[in-house]
Amino acid sequence: MDAAGTVDSCANSVDYGDPDPFQWDTREDCQVRQILDRVADKWSLLVIALLDSRRLRFTELRREIDGISQRMLTVTLRQLERDGLVRRTVHPVVPPRVEYELTPLGGTLHTTIRSLVTWTEEHQNEIAAARAAYDERGV
Repeated sequence: MDAAGTVDSCANSVDYGDPDPFQWDTREDCQVRQILDRVADKWSLLVIALLDSRRLRFTELRREIDGISQRMLTVTLRQLERDGLVRRTVHPVVPPRVEYELTPLGGTLHTTIRSLVTWTEEHQNEIAAARAAYDERGV
């Protein structure tokens, strides 16, 4: 158990002071791995990016995310809501109006995602050149 009294299934396998590149446990029951799997999922990243500083309805999200199915969007939103990253609000009107927005916790994740996108934009030419060089070698 950790300090909060919850079970941490990989507490003994992680040493954050170690320079080991595998800084989180690779077992499926590790909560760090589960959270990383969730937030690094392409659909989750897109939903979090779209909900930055605004509320959107399900249909608006689906329209904005090219290639996502209704089922996958539903699953993604439910998972993000369960993790406390997205808030779902049902307005008591007919027909029901449901909106989604980032929670404060989700907002902190968006900041991190934005840093990753900024890094990607700054280095995309270098990555493209490395890919071209790799492809030319025929590896």
